Amino acid sequence: MLESLTIKNFAIIKELSLEFNEGMTVLTGETGAGKSIIIDAVGLLAGGRGSAEFVRYGTKKCILEGQFTYNRTKALDQLLETHEIEQEGQTLLIQREIFSNGRNVCRVNGSIITIAILKEVGSHLIDIHGQNEHQELMVTENHIHLLDQFGSTALAEKKAAYQEVYANYRQLLKQRREWHFNEQELAQRLDILKYQVEEIRNAQLQPNEEETLLEEEKKLTNYQTIVESLSTSYNALQGDDVSGLDLVGLAMDKMDAISDMDERFKHISEHLSSAFFQIQEVASDIYSEIDRLEYDEERLNEIEERLNLIQQLKRKYGNSVEAILTHFDQAQSELEKLENREEQVDHLSRKLAELEKEALDLGRDLSDLRQETAKELEVAILEQLKELYMEKVKYSVVFKEQTDEGNQAARLTEQGIDRVEFFVATNPGEPLKPLSRVASGGELSRMMLALKTIFSRSQGITSIIFDEVDTGVSGRVAQAIADKIHSVAVHSQVLCITHLPQVAAMADQHLYIKKHVSDDRTSTSVDVLKNKERTEEVARMLSGEELTQLTIETAQELLKLADRKKKSR
Repeated sequence: MLESLTIKNFAIIKELSLEFNEGMTVLTGETGAGKSIIIDAVGLLAGGRGSAEFVRYGTKKCILEGQFTYNRTKALDQLLETHEIEQEGQTLLIQREIFSNGRNVCRVNGSIITIAILKEVGSHLIDIHGQNEHQELMVTENHIHLLDQFGSTALAEKKAAYQEVYANYRQLLKQRREWHFNEQELAQRLDILKYQVEEIRNAQLQPNEEETLLEEEKKLTNYQTIVESLSTSYNALQGDDVSGLDLVGLAMDKMDAISDMDERFKHISEHLSSAFFQIQEVASDIYSEIDRLEYDEERLNEIEERLNLIQQLKRKYGNSVEAILTHFDQAQSELEKLENREEQVDHLSRKLAELEKEALDLGRDLSDLRQETAKELEVAILEQLKELYMEKVKYSVVFKEQTDEGNQAARLTEQGIDRVEFFVATNPGEPLKPLSRVASGGELSRMMLALKTIFSRSQGITSIIFDEVDTGVSGRVAQAIADKIHSVAVHSQVLCITHLPQVAAMADQHLYIKKHVSDDRTSTSVDVLKNKERTEEVARMLSGEELTQLTIETAQELLKLADRKKKSR
């Protein structure tokens, strides 16, 4: 459930902190006071689309913060773990900042996440049902999803198994389609691959070859400089005249002669001795390098030609010898597959046939579970509609499927082999027709409320928000809607914006939203109504601004009636 909400610089709200209770909370107030703005703030914490327009005029950013408690589920735990969001018991702290330049920063338990991830997390916490959300029922493609939501765990598991097989089937189908070149395209592709493979093979490239050649080229092109440096160094160390090694040797001998006279002299003598033999060894190494030196102009030309060839291949196939060799392996593999095209297509076709059969079998099992679920949903919906004074409505879940026995694969879709559509007859004596064609707005609203009532018991959503779903109804229907919304609150926390006194009277918590002007700026504030204040607000909703003793008494009676209903649940 949503435990607390903090809002700063959001639309006309300067600063607001709210705490929410379990059960049913109603938000009432005059039109434009900011009721929907509060719901918008909650929606943004659930991953809704945000923009700079939400930032209060004259400020740099708005800040939204909500603390939620939730029942841990495997799906939500896995989602949080995947995105490395720390879990602190059963509490999630969601924060969102929207800047005046449009930038968004979202955090869950301190971890910065994307809006897409926030939306995933929010879908496990909040379900917002707006004034026009019942239009979801008008989209036939949504009906199968609503049916599956009502289904059992067994149905969900079967659907997941089917969709995994179906995804593999679609992937293989795509692969086989890619093999269906026309003859001209195939011949062209084969020619290109053969040329590439032959060109790289003839080059006989070796790993790290370019680096080795560049090093050898550098030595040959700098031959004179290398000879001069080595010769000068050798002569300095061990030339025919007085050499550095001779001078170091003389110093070594002199220090050795007095080394037993003082410990410090001995230390110097030992260092000189070590240096002498090291210099002697270095001189020997330099002499060996001079002995090995040989200028080979023909070899230099060979190296340059080889490096030019490598450079040409790099321009075609990659930025290094390793990349060229990788391209060679890939081209050779594709060439072998194309040359054995028929064998590859046959293999894919056999695998496709196996997956098609497996998908059809799983699809039929899934369809059987859906047929059973549909009967249960029909009974549950009719029961809910009866309580909403739609007892004469007939409701049916109609299954449509591909009947072409010669093309069984055409029945397969991501959702299974079923096409599901809700049919209703809203008046006695009328035949069942597609719900999207015959139901009015008020009827659709009540049908969606019936579905929400059913789904709230099984979905595990911690908070359900109804944003003026009771618009356009009155009398006994209004009371029925109030009862129904409160019944949803038995299983999930409910936040409800309403203009109906019947709905307000059923609340477990009543928040009154009002706006006021200070220093020529409009701001919104919230009062938690108790006892007398609540009675007066319900009375105002009954009669308008002018309160009379009669409306006060009617409000009191309405609240007493609501209390009796709640206690009887």
